[in-house]
Amino acid sequence: MNSTELPAPGRNAGAAFEQLRERAIALRRAGHSRREIKALLGITSNATLDRAVRGEPPPEWTRRPNAKDEVRARARELRAQGLDYEEIVVALGVSKSSVSLWVRDMPRPPRLSYEESRKRAAEGARRYWAVERVAREARREEARAAAATEMGGLSPREVLLIGAVAYWCEGAKSKPHNIHEHVCFVNSDPSLIRFFLTFLREAGIEPARLRFSVQIHESADVKAAEKFWLTLVGADMTQFRRTVLKRHNPRTVRKNVGANYHGCLRIDVLQSADLYRKIEGWVRAATAVTL
Repeated sequence: MNSTELPAPGRNAGAAFEQLRERAIALRRAGHSRREIKALLGITSNATLDRAVRGEPPPEWTRRPNAKDEVRARARELRAQGLDYEEIVVALGVSKSSVSLWVRDMPRPPRLSYEESRKRAAEGARRYWAVERVAREARREEARAAAATEMGGLSPREVLLIGAVAYWCEGAKSKPHNIHEHVCFVNSDPSLIRFFLTFLREAGIEPARLRFSVQIHESADVKAAEKFWLTLVGADMTQFRRTVLKRHNPRTVRKNVGANYHGCLRIDVLQSADLYRKIEGWVRAATAVTL
């Protein structure tokens, strides 16, 4: 009789199966796979094999490594701490379906209070933006660097055109009711101030014809601002006029505060009527573009 062919139901059937089970378990513990056990014992039925090795764990070598075992364990830890599915998804970067599969046998955490929910939401947002801000700034800088590389250096003509347009946007302009052809440029951006000085040099303006004055809130560090602009423009101290202080309003919540706040710098060009008219002409040429 074949070893797997159990006798008809009766008192000998149970004994025969127990003998088969003992041999199957012995082979299992010896490290054999299910396929090997079936071949060695001549078992043809998966149901019979299941009964024979029931309760006996498979050998370690038959287990497939699971790359997500550690993530699954961490998900169960977070669930035990009271986190909901969405919070675990954010914390581990996995899908909600995976989280559900891993922790669905665990009891649902107690309902959080309104204060605790707000606290956790705020913490989740903080963690998200701590990473997202860095990533977004990296993308911004990449775009800025690519654009700067694409532009390359500027020719003298381009400096004159850009400088004239910058002045027309930020500088003082003559009005029909108040003819005042005088070049006066005010800005708080150090890089734009440097560019405007380059523009003036390209336009043939001697540094001795320039006068400067700082405009800043009286609550700021006035001395530090004066030193900052003096160093930036590289002018003589005698070219700086008295600083203009803006009265501080305590009811106004200003954002331009701190060590990086230097106020604005005003640049006046002496005897600049001719330069003003040239700027008008350069702007006319730059804006006379037809699409």
